[in-house]
Amino acid sequence: MSEFANPASSADGPQAQAYIASILRALGDRDPMEVFRSTPKILAQTISELPANRIQIPEAPGKWSIAQVIQHLADSELVGGNRFRMVMTHDRPPLTAYDQDLWAERLGYANANAREALEEFTMVRRSNIRLFERLSGDDWNRVGLHSERGEESMRHLLNLYAGHDIVHLRQIERIRGTVAATVS
Repeated sequence: MSEFANPASSADGPQAQAYIASILRALGDRDPMEVFRSTPKILAQTISELPANRIQIPEAPGKWSIAQVIQHLADSELVGGNRFRMVMTHDRPPLTAYDQDLWAERLGYANANAREALEEFTMVRRSNIRLFERLSGDDWNRVGLHSERGEESMRHLLNLYAGHDIVHLRQIERIRGTVAATVS
Protein backbone atom coordinates (compact mmCIF):
# COMPACT_ATOMS: atom_id res chain seq x y z
CA MET A 1 0.00 0.00 0.00
CA SER A 2 1.27 3.46 -0.87
CA GLU A 3 2.30 5.79 1.93
CA PHE A 4 -0.37 8.11 0.54
CA ALA A 5 -3.20 5.58 0.70
CA ASN A 6 -5.82 6.81 3.12
CA PRO A 7 -8.73 4.38 3.36
CA ALA A 8 -10.88 5.24 6.36
CA SER A 9 -10.84 1.69 7.65
CA SER A 10 -7.10 1.81 8.37
CA ALA A 11 -6.35 5.51 8.75
CA ASP A 12 -6.04 5.64 12.53
CA GLY A 13 -2.97 5.15 14.68
CA PRO A 14 0.44 4.67 13.06
CA GLN A 15 -0.90 4.61 9.50
CA ALA A 16 -2.67 7.95 9.99
CA GLN A 17 0.52 9.47 11.37
CA ALA A 18 2.57 8.09 8.46
CA TYR A 19 0.02 9.49 6.01
CA ILE A 20 0.15 12.95 7.63
CA ALA A 21 3.96 12.91 7.70
CA SER A 22 4.08 11.98 4.00
CA ILE A 23 1.65 14.73 3.04
CA LEU A 24 3.56 17.34 5.06
CA ARG A 25 6.87 16.15 3.56
CA ALA A 26 5.40 16.70 0.10
CA LEU A 27 4.56 20.29 1.07
CA GLY A 28 8.02 20.86 2.56
CA ASP A 29 8.73 24.55 3.00
CA ARG A 30 6.42 25.71 0.21
CA ASP A 31 3.87 28.38 1.03
CA PRO A 32 0.57 26.49 1.39
CA MET A 33 -1.47 29.48 0.16
CA GLU A 34 0.63 29.67 -2.99
CA VAL A 35 0.01 25.96 -3.56
CA PHE A 36 -3.71 26.57 -2.97
CA ARG A 37 -3.77 29.39 -5.51
CA SER A 38 -1.71 27.63 -8.18
CA THR A 39 -3.26 24.16 -8.22
CA PRO A 40 -6.37 25.01 -10.29
CA LYS A 41 -4.18 26.66 -12.96
CA ILE A 42 -1.81 23.70 -13.06
CA LEU A 43 -4.72 21.28 -13.45
CA ALA A 44 -6.29 23.41 -16.19
CA GLN A 45 -2.98 23.54 -18.07
CA THR A 46 -2.55 19.79 -17.74
CA ILE A 47 -5.94 18.86 -19.14
CA SER A 48 -5.70 21.47 -21.92
CA GLU A 49 -2.54 19.75 -23.17
CA LEU A 50 -4.00 16.24 -23.33
CA PRO A 51 -6.51 14.56 -25.61
CA ALA A 52 -9.73 13.71 -23.75
CA ASN A 53 -9.22 9.97 -24.22
CA ARG A 54 -5.83 10.06 -22.43
CA ILE A 55 -7.36 11.83 -19.43
CA GLN A 56 -9.70 8.84 -18.99
CA ILE A 57 -7.04 6.10 -19.15
CA PRO A 58 -6.04 4.66 -15.76
CA GLU A 59 -2.37 4.41 -14.93
CA ALA A 60 -2.74 0.65 -14.49
CA PRO A 61 -5.53 -1.83 -13.69
CA GLY A 62 -7.07 -0.83 -10.35
CA LYS A 63 -5.44 2.62 -10.45
CA TRP A 64 -6.98 6.00 -11.18
CA SER A 65 -7.00 8.03 -14.37
CA ILE A 66 -6.24 11.75 -14.44
CA ALA A 67 -9.99 12.43 -14.57
CA GLN A 68 -10.52 10.32 -11.45
CA VAL A 69 -7.76 12.16 -9.59
CA ILE A 70 -9.30 15.51 -10.48
CA GLN A 71 -12.72 14.29 -9.32
CA HIS A 72 -11.10 13.17 -6.06
CA LEU A 73 -9.55 16.62 -5.65
CA ALA A 74 -12.95 18.25 -6.26
CA ASP A 75 -14.67 16.08 -3.67
CA SER A 76 -11.80 16.47 -1.21
CA GLU A 77 -12.02 20.24 -1.57
CA LEU A 78 -15.73 20.10 -0.83
CA VAL A 79 -15.05 18.07 2.33
CA GLY A 80 -12.25 20.46 3.26
CA GLY A 81 -14.52 23.46 2.83
CA ASN A 82 -16.98 21.95 5.25
CA ARG A 83 -14.22 21.14 7.75
CA PHE A 84 -12.70 24.61 7.54
CA ARG A 85 -16.06 26.25 8.14
CA MET A 86 -16.96 23.95 11.02
CA VAL A 87 -13.66 24.74 12.74
CA MET A 88 -14.17 28.47 12.27
CA THR A 89 -17.75 28.54 13.52
CA HIS A 90 -17.85 25.89 16.26
CA ASP A 91 -15.65 25.12 19.23
CA ARG A 92 -13.71 21.90 18.67
CA PRO A 93 -16.22 20.40 16.21
CA PRO A 94 -16.00 16.79 15.09
CA LEU A 95 -14.43 16.34 11.65
CA THR A 96 -15.73 13.18 10.03
CA ALA A 97 -13.35 10.95 8.09
CA TYR A 98 -14.27 9.42 4.76
CA ASP A 99 -13.01 6.51 2.70
CA GLN A 100 -11.74 7.90 -0.62
CA ASP A 101 -11.96 4.48 -2.27
CA LEU A 102 -15.66 4.15 -1.39
CA TRP A 103 -16.27 7.67 -2.68
CA ALA A 104 -14.50 6.77 -5.93
CA GLU A 105 -16.50 3.58 -6.32
CA ARG A 106 -19.93 4.75 -5.24
CA LEU A 107 -19.75 8.24 -6.74
CA GLY A 108 -18.69 6.97 -10.16
CA TYR A 109 -15.18 8.35 -10.49
CA ALA A 110 -14.60 5.91 -13.37
CA ASN A 111 -17.02 8.06 -15.39
CA ALA A 112 -15.69 11.41 -14.17
CA ASN A 113 -15.56 14.29 -16.60
CA ALA A 114 -12.23 16.00 -15.93
CA ARG A 115 -13.35 19.41 -17.13
CA GLU A 116 -16.51 19.39 -15.01
CA ALA A 117 -14.55 18.12 -12.00
CA LEU A 118 -12.00 20.89 -12.52
CA GLU A 119 -14.80 23.50 -12.61
CA GLU A 120 -16.17 22.11 -9.32
CA PHE A 121 -12.72 22.06 -7.74
CA THR A 122 -11.89 25.59 -8.89
CA MET A 123 -15.15 27.07 -7.63
CA VAL A 124 -14.87 25.52 -4.16
CA ARG A 125 -11.13 26.25 -3.98
CA ARG A 126 -11.79 29.93 -4.73
CA SER A 127 -14.25 30.04 -1.83
CA ASN A 128 -11.79 28.28 0.48
CA ILE A 129 -9.01 30.69 -0.47
CA ARG A 130 -11.24 33.63 0.43
CA LEU A 131 -11.94 32.01 3.79
CA PHE A 132 -8.24 31.49 4.54
CA GLU A 133 -7.37 35.02 3.43
CA ARG A 134 -9.79 36.40 6.04
CA LEU A 135 -8.22 34.48 8.93
CA SER A 136 -6.11 36.32 11.45
CA GLY A 137 -4.29 35.70 14.72
CA ASP A 138 -6.05 33.12 16.84
CA ASP A 139 -8.21 31.92 13.92
CA TRP A 140 -5.25 29.84 12.74
CA ASN A 141 -5.17 28.03 16.09
CA ARG A 142 -8.85 27.03 16.13
CA VAL A 143 -9.16 23.24 16.09
CA GLY A 144 -11.47 20.49 15.05
CA LEU A 145 -11.37 16.89 16.24
CA HIS A 146 -10.77 14.58 13.32
CA SER A 147 -12.42 11.22 13.94
CA GLU A 148 -9.20 9.33 13.15
CA ARG A 149 -6.34 11.79 13.48
CA GLY A 150 -7.40 13.82 16.50
CA GLU A 151 -7.00 17.55 16.99
CA GLU A 152 -6.24 19.54 13.83
CA SER A 153 -5.84 23.33 13.70
CA MET A 154 -6.77 25.56 10.79
CA ARG A 155 -3.06 26.03 10.02
CA HIS A 156 -2.53 22.26 10.06
CA LEU A 157 -5.57 21.70 7.83
CA LEU A 158 -4.29 24.23 5.30
CA ASN A 159 -0.89 22.52 5.26
CA LEU A 160 -2.49 19.09 4.85
CA TYR A 161 -4.71 20.18 1.98
CA ALA A 162 -1.82 21.96 0.23
CA GLY A 163 0.40 18.90 0.64
CA HIS A 164 -2.48 16.76 -0.65
CA ASP A 165 -2.55 18.95 -3.79
CA ILE A 166 1.15 18.36 -4.38
CA VAL A 167 0.84 14.61 -3.92
CA HIS A 168 -1.95 14.44 -6.49
CA LEU A 169 -0.26 16.80 -8.94
CA ARG A 170 2.73 14.45 -8.85
CA GLN A 171 0.39 11.50 -9.31
CA ILE A 172 -1.16 13.18 -12.36
CA GLU A 173 2.30 13.73 -13.89
CA ARG A 174 3.17 10.08 -13.25
CA ILE A 175 -0.11 8.92 -14.83
CA ARG A 176 0.48 11.24 -17.77
CA GLY A 177 3.91 9.72 -18.39
CA THR A 178 2.71 6.15 -17.96
CA VAL A 179 -0.27 6.61 -20.27
CA ALA A 180 1.86 8.40 -22.90
CA ALA A 181 4.33 5.50 -22.86
CA THR A 182 1.61 2.87 -23.30
CA VAL A 183 -0.40 4.76 -25.93
CA SER A 184 2.58 5.76 -28.12
